[in-house]
Amino acid sequence: MESISQFMQELAKRTPRHLLTPDQQLDKMFRSSAYLQSFQQAHPDLSRDDYLRALSSVYTAVKEQYWCEHCPGLEQCPNLVKGHRSQLSVRNGAIVSAISPCDKQQAYEEDLRRRRLMRSYYVSEETMAASFDRLELDQANRAAVAAAIRFCQTVGSGERVKGLYLHGPFGVGKSYIMGAIARELSERNIASLMVFVPDFVREMKDSLSDQSYSGKLEMLKEVPVLILDDIGAENLTPWVRDEVLGVILNQRVNNHLPTLFTSNYSLEELEEHLSISNGNRIERTKAARIMERIRHYVDVYLIMRKNQRIES
Repeated sequence: MESISQFMQELAKRTPRHLLTPDQQLDKMFRSSAYLQSFQQAHPDLSRDDYLRALSSVYTAVKEQYWCEHCPGLEQCPNLVKGHRSQLSVRNGAIVSAISPCDKQQAYEEDLRRRRLMRSYYVSEETMAASFDRLELDQANRAAVAAAIRFCQTVGSGERVKGLYLHGPFGVGKSYIMGAIARELSERNIASLMVFVPDFVREMKDSLSDQSYSGKLEMLKEVPVLILDDIGAENLTPWVRDEVLGVILNQRVNNHLPTLFTSNYSLEELEEHLSISNGNRIERTKAARIMERIRHYVDVYLIMRKNQRIES
């Protein structure tokens, strides 16, 4: 069988007076293209004139099918519409063509969709690539993982669902579980935002000068699922506690939006952390007000295992 690539190279080399006639072009494509042969077998009622009338569409579809079979990658796609190919069909007895995305384009669009649903602030790529399939289970994290899966299955159902509070030492996989939750939610078309709290707080302080912090606060207040990673590790100030964390949590509680947390602190230790104000003043009432927005709206899981970062 003559190669379709040889056919296209031959066409490109011919001068105008040596160009193939339409009949010759069609014959060569029938000999060269398994795609066109398969189309012909599927539509035996089509005449030669039908093919000749649609010769331009036939040629484009044959050429783009060839490139898809010898794909150079999405970035180097030579087809007229990158990541798409023309495909022939029959409408009202005539040959027509329409473009459709290839597998690589569909995978790219799915990745974009997932990224739009899985937003994050200052969270590592490794964490955002987490999944339940790759998560190592043991006795220490089994209950937390089971709760995480139940959360993903319940949220978005219309039923009110509590958030999660995962706490424990460094490196036990708390953030990884949250990353897996974010990925699973994206598969279920539920948007989430995962925020590494210490860096986010630093950015919020820096944005005070240009008043841009209000827009960032709105996103955290309104996203369907908010994940606050490593709360308690931030450099706390009364403004952060009362005007950032307090405002976010108050709005989310009022709108029945779940918030998930990871921390090295237990709830009692976090309340102690939140009570310390500037100048070492203790403000237990304000800390208790924040904790009221956390304690009653989460299920708490302690994860005690070896530091997985050191183990790996």
